[in-house]
Amino acid sequence: MDRRDFLKLSMYTGCSFLLPAISRAAGPIDNVIFDSAIYEANRPQTIMIFLYGGASELSGNFTNYNDFKDLSESNYDLHFRGSVNSTANGFWAEAGGNYMEELLTAHDLNVFRTCFSQVRWDADNRSHGSCVSQNQRGTFNEDSSGIFANLAHVLRANSFIDENTKLPFLTMDGDSGFYATGDLIRDPLLSPISINENLDNPFHRNSEPDYSTEMDILAQLINAPGKIKDAFEKRAEMDAFIEDIKALPDPNDTLSEENKYEDNSFAKKLKTAIKIMAYNADSQVISLSTSGLGGWDDHNDARNYLSRMEELFRALKSAMAHIHTVGKGEQINIIVMGDFGRGVNLNSANGWDHGNLQTAYVLGGTRYFSTPGIVGETEVEDLGSVNRLYLRPVANSYWFEPLSIASTIYSIYGITNPEVLTDRMPVISPLFT
Repeated sequence: MDRRDFLKLSMYTGCSFLLPAISRAAGPIDNVIFDSAIYEANRPQTIMIFLYGGASELSGNFTNYNDFKDLSESNYDLHFRGSVNSTANGFWAEAGGNYMEELLTAHDLNVFRTCFSQVRWDADNRSHGSCVSQNQRGTFNEDSSGIFANLAHVLRANSFIDENTKLPFLTMDGDSGFYATGDLIRDPLLSPISINENLDNPFHRNSEPDYSTEMDILAQLINAPGKIKDAFEKRAEMDAFIEDIKALPDPNDTLSEENKYEDNSFAKKLKTAIKIMAYNADSQVISLSTSGLGGWDDHNDARNYLSRMEELFRALKSAMAHIHTVGKGEQINIIVMGDFGRGVNLNSANGWDHGNLQTAYVLGGTRYFSTPGIVGETEVEDLGSVNRLYLRPVANSYWFEPLSIASTIYSIYGITNPEVLTDRMPVISPLFT
């Protein structure tokens, strides 16, 4: 463990007395209205999967293929070697579409084909940095605090997170805008703990030889009652807690053959995330990227997009089977989104350039979410120049800004006026009908 991680964990385990008092001006979070009854009824747990690089929307929406294929600069059929088939519900069959059909049939998947940012379209803004920042903060203010930082502070202020809460926020994604503190007062209890798919224990001392027991005993003998002694006790407690999770049986031992997790890094991350949440009701959020599958910035040779989406949705199918096996289908939700979508012109490098409409996916969480299935209808917009071939919502079709995903998350955790944090963007209403 490097010095930075050690300091972070030390603060998490009770050394907040080292931090100076920080004052700040009132911000949007001070106007939040929280209903504890909603939170108590839902007790949601969220797995956020972010597709860095901006995944094409086509895997979940292949409905317009016949309208744009002949307008494309490069030939889809030739580049993808004939793997350009649509499923019954308009998914790209070879890009995870068959798994989507299975999840849809089981009422485990909701597909939103019109997650569209009119604000960014009008500003001609399709840059990675600002789109990632805005989506992970739930606001167009890129200096604001992140979705999960805000959520953490609200739950802490309402006593649903305290010194006895175990691992409320975890990341398999490293630092991200989801946890950016902005102008919030830093609270070590709310900082996410980094963990990997192997559940390498960040609380275990890896000294050689291991003097953990001796150090813990000395800490109790030498130090006066207070924060330092508490920190040593907390570290030992969390060390044992992680080891208990590691010792849980492999879900593949009980899943049917067709639902077993595959042996790749992303599937292992998802399996570990669900093991943690099933065992630990305190875990509110686990965020992860799709490292192990590859990035989604497919400007060139987009053929690997097919295998990435296949592996992504194969893992999600296993995850939902796992969630049902542990009886958490009503409580755990999985949200999949990215920077933005992409154009549908297959460019001269056989890739797609930045777009502004993405397909967003919501799985599980049936205690508080309805299951609308497929939402939104698109059409082709041809602006008549190279790489200006896009999908857009058809007139009168339901659509929402990406910031509405943040409003939806806040809502299920008991925030009744989430728009104050998300530039007035409302919840995704079909999830609540």
